[in-house]
Amino acid sequence: MKKAKTIPNRSRPDRRIEDYALIGDLQTAALVGTDGSIDWLCFPRFDSPACFAALLGDDGNGHWRIAPRDADATSNRHYREGTLVLETEWSTASGSVRVIDFMPLRGAAPDLVRIVQGISGTVSMRSEIRLRFDYGHVVPWVRHLDGRVVAIAGPDAVSLRSDIHQYGRDFATYGDFEISPGETAWFVLTWHPSHEPVPKPPDALASLAPTERFWTEWIAQATDSGDLAEEVTRSLLTLKALTYAPSGGIVAAPTTSLPESLGGPRNWDYRYCWLRDATMALAAMLRFGYSDEAHAWRNWLLRAIAGSPEDLQIMYGVTGERRLSEFEAPWLPGFAGSSPVRIGNAAAEQLQIDVYGEVMDVLALARESVIGPSDDAWALQRGLMQHLDTVWSEPDEGIWEVRGDRQHFTYSKVMAWVAYDRAARAVERFGMSGPAKRWRATCNQLHQQICTEAFDTDRNTFTQAYGSKALDAAVLLIPQVGFLPADDARVVGTVDAIQRELSVDGFVQRYLTDTVDDGLSSGEGSFLICSFWLADALALIGRIGEARNLYAKLVALRNDVGLLAEEYDPTNKRMLGNFPQAFSHLGLVNTAWHLNAAEPGSALRPSAY
Repeated sequence: MKKAKTIPNRSRPDRRIEDYALIGDLQTAALVGTDGSIDWLCFPRFDSPACFAALLGDDGNGHWRIAPRDADATSNRHYREGTLVLETEWSTASGSVRVIDFMPLRGAAPDLVRIVQGISGTVSMRSEIRLRFDYGHVVPWVRHLDGRVVAIAGPDAVSLRSDIHQYGRDFATYGDFEISPGETAWFVLTWHPSHEPVPKPPDALASLAPTERFWTEWIAQATDSGDLAEEVTRSLLTLKALTYAPSGGIVAAPTTSLPESLGGPRNWDYRYCWLRDATMALAAMLRFGYSDEAHAWRNWLLRAIAGSPEDLQIMYGVTGERRLSEFEAPWLPGFAGSSPVRIGNAAAEQLQIDVYGEVMDVLALARESVIGPSDDAWALQRGLMQHLDTVWSEPDEGIWEVRGDRQHFTYSKVMAWVAYDRAARAVERFGMSGPAKRWRATCNQLHQQICTEAFDTDRNTFTQAYGSKALDAAVLLIPQVGFLPADDARVVGTVDAIQRELSVDGFVQRYLTDTVDDGLSSGEGSFLICSFWLADALALIGRIGEARNLYAKLVALRNDVGLLAEEYDPTNKRMLGNFPQAFSHLGLVNTAWHLNAAEPGSALRPSAY
């Protein structure tokens, strides 16, 4: 390879959330842009401070770009089938190259590997890396050491090893080279604690095959894997990628503060394990045969919420940490100028009664599945039920974590009903110990109360809260959890009302922000999982054609590598919110499951989630 002459660096075009792809190693993840730039990476865990934070700022906040130096170069990309190995192919006037990005499964330290392969002609390439620790705030001390570039600041150290010569300029590290067919260049970025020796990096080229093999073997374990649609396969792989393997916890997303409204303040940190998100994700995993993940998550749950049931939180850190203090990072301007950028999440301190139902429901599903009952899990469940006795009648912040006044949210009460129903059923059907008659009586009391206090007879729909006229997409789950049969007129009326009042071009909003006081200004996009819930409800009430059409419309929103954010703006046709979002991908796989279950003769049963 010949060393290319130096030319001025170029600026990158405006970014969109959907411009990114995900790579990861089951402990952390990176986002790779269509321009070849890694703009987000937290080492060594999902919730660690980012060393590349250009996603929430600019290049000066840290990024790593490998791409042709030809400003007119074009690219297309894809994942290798059934993997999280990303391939980007670049075409220029002088030739074409392939860049392969992946993270090997964790060894002694986290590694990120980038391989450049010549395809045709000769292409001038550049690697530009700006390491900025502590979410783009700290410029590290960079030096050459034993053939590596090593960057150190405080507790963090990152080393770069490559077969390309690296040089420093303007607080960045560059590697310029030309590549032709049959030639390969490689780069390995490795993190380690700054007080420890630099670890030996993996062989970049040799680590590709085992990484690819891990992912293809994992997806092959899915039930009927050969018959799964591509979008289901990709969503399952994404859910797996959001799993923190050492503990079994599942993060809601690998990012923080990607905006729910461009330029607005609805920017939250999703790099934690919500009980709600994780239980729904595990239910989806169980439906496709992933019992190992269910075992690991149940063990994570038992550890995370061990102690007094009254201390139950709605979310935890990836290994069960309870203190997720929220602060703002004023040095980051935010994605597309959306501020503030928030680190941590104060919603961990909220009361959300629906969580009890979701936990009880997924543990019931686990009990009735191949992983079977657990005495420890049942002891925990009994403790949760004792505490639920004291709080179910209270108002709460609800599933959407409103920062306005607490209310008697309908979905929270429905999920309290689910908790009592599943607890009583465990005794009635499976012989577990517990006060089944009392639980069943409370269950019946809740059912009557909800049908009286949360139903608008004038519009024939369930509302967001007791005595409210506002609607809430979460009540679409009423038939899924078994609160009412799908053919009940009140269920059908609710589906019709939400289509009429909460939908924009078929995309469903959580609620109307201009009529509901959620403690924040500005609007937001349509939550994708709410639209998937609508498709589920349509399938359950027998409107299969509508359900399939909506599902197809939602699947078409995925970006070029099959990923979904939290929300979608149907007006500006852009993704919004943290990315990729577990909620959206589990919504996709569950809707695919429900549509399959709706087919005549299907053995699948449309149960909770």
